[in-house]
Amino acid sequence: MRQDPRRRVYAGLRAPPELGVVHVGGQPLNIPQQEVIKHGFSLEHRFLLQLRTRTRERLPRGKINKSRRRRRSGEVAAAGRRRTSLPPARLARTMRRDPADGGSIREESRMFKTIRMLLLLLPACALTAGVRADDIATRTRDITLEDYFTISNVLDAVLSPDGEHAVYVETRWEPPAEPRNADLWIVSTRTKEVRRLTFEPGSDASPQWSPDSKVIYFAAARKREPAEAPYNGRPQVWRIGVEGGEPQPVTRLPEGIGLFQLSRDGRTLYYTISEGSVDEPWKALKEKYSGLQYGHGVERFSELWKLDLTTWRRERILAPKRVITALAVAPDERRLAMITAPGEHIIHNEGASRVEVYDARTLQTSVLPDAPWRAEAPSPYGWLIAPAWADDGAALAFRIDFDGHPGEIFIAQFADDGTATTWKMKRPREVSLGHEHLEWMPGRRDLVFLAEDRARERVYCVQDLRDGGQGAALVLTPGDVCVDHFNLARSADRALVVMNTLTHPQDLFLVSGSGDATKFDRLTRLNPQVDTWKLPRIELVRWTAPDGTEVEGVLELPPDYKEGQRLPMVVEIHGGPTASVHYMFQFWIYGRTLLPARGWALFAPNYRGSTGYGDKFLTDLIGRENDVEVQDILSGVDAMIERGVADPQRLAVMGWSNGGYLTNCIITRTDRFKAASSGAGIFDVVLQWIAEDTPGHVINFMQGFPWNQADVMRRCSPLYLADKIRTPTLVHVGENDERCPPEHSRGLHRALHQYLKVPCELIVYPGEPHGLTRYTHRKAKMEWDIAWLDHYVLEASSEDAAPSPAGPIGLRSP
Repeated sequence: MRQDPRRRVYAGLRAPPELGVVHVGGQPLNIPQQEVIKHGFSLEHRFLLQLRTRTRERLPRGKINKSRRRRRSGEVAAAGRRRTSLPPARLARTMRRDPADGGSIREESRMFKTIRMLLLLLPACALTAGVRADDIATRTRDITLEDYFTISNVLDAVLSPDGEHAVYVETRWEPPAEPRNADLWIVSTRTKEVRRLTFEPGSDASPQWSPDSKVIYFAAARKREPAEAPYNGRPQVWRIGVEGGEPQPVTRLPEGIGLFQLSRDGRTLYYTISEGSVDEPWKALKEKYSGLQYGHGVERFSELWKLDLTTWRRERILAPKRVITALAVAPDERRLAMITAPGEHIIHNEGASRVEVYDARTLQTSVLPDAPWRAEAPSPYGWLIAPAWADDGAALAFRIDFDGHPGEIFIAQFADDGTATTWKMKRPREVSLGHEHLEWMPGRRDLVFLAEDRARERVYCVQDLRDGGQGAALVLTPGDVCVDHFNLARSADRALVVMNTLTHPQDLFLVSGSGDATKFDRLTRLNPQVDTWKLPRIELVRWTAPDGTEVEGVLELPPDYKEGQRLPMVVEIHGGPTASVHYMFQFWIYGRTLLPARGWALFAPNYRGSTGYGDKFLTDLIGRENDVEVQDILSGVDAMIERGVADPQRLAVMGWSNGGYLTNCIITRTDRFKAASSGAGIFDVVLQWIAEDTPGHVINFMQGFPWNQADVMRRCSPLYLADKIRTPTLVHVGENDERCPPEHSRGLHRALHQYLKVPCELIVYPGEPHGLTRYTHRKAKMEWDIAWLDHYVLEASSEDAAPSPAGPIGLRSP
């Protein structure tokens, strides 16, 4: 049954633990009381939990919406309490138990009368979502476009073995330099003193500590005169003391290095270099005309070397017969794991990549049997990443990721004779794997990884992975947090995390304790300027799709928004689609933060196919693109209009990559949007299979190839409904985009501008890949979007918004 639209949106809903049943999309959610305590909740939750314990009400085992867990203590508590869109009395009614769940409605009713009285006294509705009341007075500065370029980000962070320092890679915009600069910084974990270690233009990456915690090794490309190695602009390994100074080159290779890893004892450096290779049978002609481009047979393979840092002698371990894309040296150096591919093209990594293990005793290399992640997987087109050894050197973890299907973690356990037993780890609660990083707890068989769960990204740990089995799963970073990176201390009692919350972008935190005693100790304030900004109100909202599926998204509102005020609203659609929008402060070039600061509501839906909502929600999109996810998004727009947030006469839609594709799809289906911004979007699915660098993406979602799924590919392609488009459309694309090639954007512009006479501008960014990397280009993209939306949505609509639409957004039939 279709849910009453007046109760389709659950914005900021938080239910007290152990108090009846919370129904979300018609389904009750259940968490044991110990899990409730472990993950932490707001003040209201704790008070009500105490109330339930004291009154001894005869209620069923705790049931609560898992996506509303909140941590009790630490710096992240600055995120505050989210504002609820429901009055307290109605909120209590929403949480009443279904009679079918058993128990006495009369007993429950008495309880909820008490709860309603308590909720009326709670000050939650006086707070802006994500910002504490005592914080609002200090936030006096309006956010501008230029503020985007003041944000610093963190690419990597590593704790020293003694736990006294953390080194991290900080990126900054430093115009007139066009690309962002990436330098090494160091922070004391005791005093929180921060120092910059490197200063040269360019990108420093992959910091690794010496075992005595005195030296940091890293990769960087340096340019100086004379332009000879190591100053010829090729990447080399460098090292710098913890106190700073001039970095010293460790390698001086004319062509530079690829990957590198320092051994656990600090005595050996392992690294890769590239060597050209030409295959038979046309080797002679290909070498004779080497200036031409060939479809295959001309590769740059990887050589694996090791450098003894005590004698400075180097030795080649493996000849160039493969491309090494990832490298992991076991702590005892007996084994070395590699993710390899038969060629350097991404298409080969989508189904032909493999796990190879080199044995230093036998000098032999073996390939792990791949049936579990190829023949037995839902798709053979996955890519292997992130090999990581346990401390005992006998267990190797690695990941495989897919487009459209959930990623998985595999464990290979090695016997003394070198034979390996491999099995798939069970993901707790079908969480989606997050950033590609795995680590084992020091001295244990407990694996730590990042995973997404309902718009959050947290650090998880699965214990006791051995002999084909596994133990309990733990959440190491509970609460409304989004962790981008983590690193474990050698003492195993702390972890370093790079984390976002609702009130600040990335910072470094030390996490200690567990469960209810988890503590987050903030080490850095990389962006102190944000403390004065008027931040958008960030809420999680839910609605019901036409087929009855519950869908969730992020809603950002201006900091001074007043309930009932209808705003111009932009729908910002995430890419992927195997990705998601996160519940955190995010200032980027696709609309978040900046457009709400300019008076817009921004609605970012996690439509079908998004990660973090279980395997079925993810895989429901396969074979149904340009269909089920479009329904999810447009029903979400209806919900925002019904709530009274969005002005139905002032709507816009935008996105990049798959978000650009869905923008193209949506404007063929409805003309309710007054403007669109399509970035790197797909126009024809067949062309995408032909031209993109990862055709497995198309094969997975279309469930076949152009020669056996032609009708499906046509149905999923906006091109064949282009004559229905009436929406003024701004089109962006990078000139060198191999993921969503510019031919799609050129085709969309040709159709609209030349033949259909729909207002359209095409902007091609010279030299840019799939994402824009240059200062001028990012600024141009944001300025063009603002001008386009202002002109076609705000300036073209001078009348007041209608109180409500006549009905839901209408769809044209494909």
